[in-house]
Amino acid sequence: MQATIRTDGQMITLVNVFTVEPAKLQGLLDHLRDGTETFFSKMPGFVSSSVLTARDGSRAINYSQWKSADDIAAFRKDPRFAPYIRQLLTLAKAEAIECDVAYVKSA
Repeated sequence: MQATIRTDGQMITLVNVFTVEPAKLQGLLDHLRDGTETFFSKMPGFVSSSVLTARDGSRAINYSQWKSADDIAAFRKDPRFAPYIRQLLTLAKAEAIECDVAYVKSA
C-alpha cells in the first residue's frame, strides 16, 4: 500500500518530528531508512512510511501509517526497538505523536 491521507479512520498515523543538526541529517535519514526497511515494514499492521526534511536541514518528519494503535504498541515492545531508538537519539531529538487525520482537501 502507498501512503493515502484520508479521514475515514481506517488507519492511525504516527508522526515523529526530529530536531537535528544539519550535519547529522544524512545520518538520521540513513537510520530511518534502515529501520523502516529492516524492522518497521516487517511488523504486523505496517502500511507506509514517508520522511520529509526541512529545507534548512534542521528538522525531519517521519509520517507513518499503521492499521491500529495496537500495532504501534507492539513494535515498541519488540526487543529491536530499544537499541534502534537509542541510536536515533544520538542523532536527533524526537517527539512522537499518534494522530487521526482530521481534514483533507484535494484539488
